Amino acid sequence: MAGTLAPQKRVALIAHDNKKPDLLDWARFNQSTLSRHVLFATGTTGDMLAKELDLLVTRFASGPLGGDQQIGAAIAEDRIDLLVFFWDPLEPQPHDPDIKALLRLAVLYNIPTACNRSSADFIISSPLMNEAYPRPTPDLDRYVRRHQLV
Repeated sequence: MAGTLAPQKRVALIAHDNKKPDLLDWARFNQSTLSRHVLFATGTTGDMLAKELDLLVTRFASGPLGGDQQIGAAIAEDRIDLLVFFWDPLEPQPHDPDIKALLRLAVLYNIPTACNRSSADFIISSPLMNEAYPRPTPDLDRYVRRHQLV
């Protein structure tokens, strides 16, 4: 099974509290590029990006209140093409299981994922960011049949 990512990507942006300034700085530097794509974010991050950069951002709930799970669901429903998640590896998060589940879904559905500024720079500067991309996705029907999960 394969899904093609359109030239205009649907980008989810998330940042833990200590990483919000870094994400804001990165988004400001890439504002022109980001403005050509459809943006989604968890609550506080989305509010910050919309206010500070005047970007149109569809907001989910705050991460600890279910926003990470909402973005994970959007990935599973093929409504997110790219995940930029500046997470803080030095601070414990009360919603760590949600974060792990979100990252698991991003890997499962083969979603390009940036977890820090360097990986975000590489992804957003790729020529593939503005082109159609035939993204291979797993054959989940085969998995279900194999494990008899129907």
